[in-house]
Amino acid sequence: MKDRYNREIDYLRVSVTQRCNLNCIYCGKSDCGKKQTELSLDEIARLVRAFALCGIHKVRVTGGEPLVRRDVTEIVERIAATPGIETVGLTTNGVLLEQYAAPLAKAGLQSVNISLDSTDGSTYRHLTGADVLGRVLRGIDEAQNAGLSPIKLNAVLMKGVNADSAPALVHLAETKPIDVRFIELMPFAENGDADQLRVTGDELLRQFPFLQPVESAENGTAVYYAAPGFLGRVGLISPVSHPFCDRCRRVRLLCDGTLKPCLAFDKTYDLKPYFNDDAALVAAIRDCIMQKPAGHAFQTAPPHHGLNRTGG
Repeated sequence: MKDRYNREIDYLRVSVTQRCNLNCIYCGKSDCGKKQTELSLDEIARLVRAFALCGIHKVRVTGGEPLVRRDVTEIVERIAATPGIETVGLTTNGVLLEQYAAPLAKAGLQSVNISLDSTDGSTYRHLTGADVLGRVLRGIDEAQNAGLSPIKLNAVLMKGVNADSAPALVHLAETKPIDVRFIELMPFAENGDADQLRVTGDELLRQFPFLQPVESAENGTAVYYAAPGFLGRVGLISPVSHPFCDRCRRVRLLCDGTLKPCLAFDKTYDLKPYFNDDAALVAAIRDCIMQKPAGHAFQTAPPHHGLNRTGG
């Protein structure tokens, strides 16, 4: 369906948990190990069916870290079997992907995004609070072996923290058939110094002048680049320096049953009162989508919530 700004909203991110097995410094997850209110498998399936009736055909399962839910394979299977849902993806930190990649692919998962902010062990440990880089790298290999495609690595660079990891990450796009995407640090509650830490897409293009734009069939948020001999691509996602709100197609279902039309605003809408009435649920979803704002206000009114509350 179209929102009030004539954007086609066809992409739903479904957070299945706020729990996480890492504690990344830019994510604000001091409570990452605590179990919050989480929708049941049946509730997730029912909600996805309602969203499909509203025109959603792409779903991405997110968290927190979705693989900490023991029923994540069943969740993916139910979503993939929903009439109207054409593509199912997953966003993960990759720590448990080595064991889950094949079962998830069998359940209907098609693609995977993996958070990887550095390939240096000590830097990775500093960023995430865990010495598990080897497990993540093996998880990437298992995702390839399972036939998941595309595989995208998401990196948030911060000056003085992990900005020097960029060359090694770009090298992954050169040597593997995967996309390495650099996402600008956004000014959420725990990132009060984001403007000083942020590495912009323009800065990366100056650092790697050999990268040239490549056409992409995707109607997404990343602008892609490559160079001769590259097996993969480098993507730049620049929500602060080059906002793309005018072509945003997504809304977020949080793990407590609330709908978040835009990650940059604190406002959410509770869908739980409509769980027992399918028609009312569909109507409520449509009403919420119509409340999606025209664009973020990161520069003038950053959100008060942490990144871990956005639903991935």
